[in-house]
Amino acid sequence: MYSEITSNKRKSWIIIFVFTLLLGLAGWAFGTYRVGDGASGLGLALIVSIIMSFTSWFAGDSIALSSSGAEELKDRATFPTLWNVVENISITAGIPMPRIYIVQDEAPNAFATGRDPAHASVCVTTGLLKRLEKVELEGVISHEISHIKNYDIRVMMLVVVLIGALSILGNWFIRGGFGGKRGGNEKEGGIANFLLIFGIVVLILSPIIGNLIKLAVSRRREYLADASGALLTRYPEGLARALEKIRDAQMPMNYVSAATSHLWISAPTSETFLTRLSGLLATHPPINDRITRLRGMLDTR
Repeated sequence: MYSEITSNKRKSWIIIFVFTLLLGLAGWAFGTYRVGDGASGLGLALIVSIIMSFTSWFAGDSIALSSSGAEELKDRATFPTLWNVVENISITAGIPMPRIYIVQDEAPNAFATGRDPAHASVCVTTGLLKRLEKVELEGVISHEISHIKNYDIRVMMLVVVLIGALSILGNWFIRGGFGGKRGGNEKEGGIANFLLIFGIVVLILSPIIGNLIKLAVSRRREYLADASGALLTRYPEGLARALEKIRDAQMPMNYVSAATSHLWISAPTSETFLTRLSGLLATHPPINDRITRLRGMLDTR
């Protein structure tokens, strides 16, 4: 378990480094082909990358929560059972109690976010609270608390901002292709066309790159959080039953950002032909496999 936590901390710095390198190379290309000075483009890109990295570190959780339409639960009066469950599971896990957020949505789902256990949040939908019994809610919350304790939230939060930054990068190059310096000679027209094509390629590749990053950190993390959560409650059946209800609801969320889809305990969008054709591109492992693994823990106790 401690090796997983160390690995997640290391991955956080790798993601920031790769993001900074990617944006720096793009800035150099922009400067070289646009104004003939790669250094100026590189400098601008590095400034942008530093700002984005600081944003993801200190405000990435706020971005994820606001993009999901989440509202903070200020006290236990509105949802006392939820408040008590989060409080008790946090004590069991040995971490500070995270802030609690609610999303008004009938689809049952939940996620956790933040940069570390001292700056973490748990978010659940009203649909989840309506459908789950207390023991099932404990299973879901223990899963999310495990994401916090294992520092999964830091890695996944950085991915949210990285995907958004890649989209901004594509727009940057497309705007460069259409505007700016436009001479009448063929060379400058070719440069503008190059920037336009490059921007389109970045826009096309950004969701693919983002999805590959999400695949690298999400699927294994979900299995690990299921197991860690079951150890916290000592009752794997609670989470297994909750996942069954989430699966059987077959209800996509009303609104979810593509950048935050990997955060939720279950895929928040409808299953498509491609996801049915191959689970290899899914950010979440098959929910039936997760249920089977949890019930396998019962058989081996």
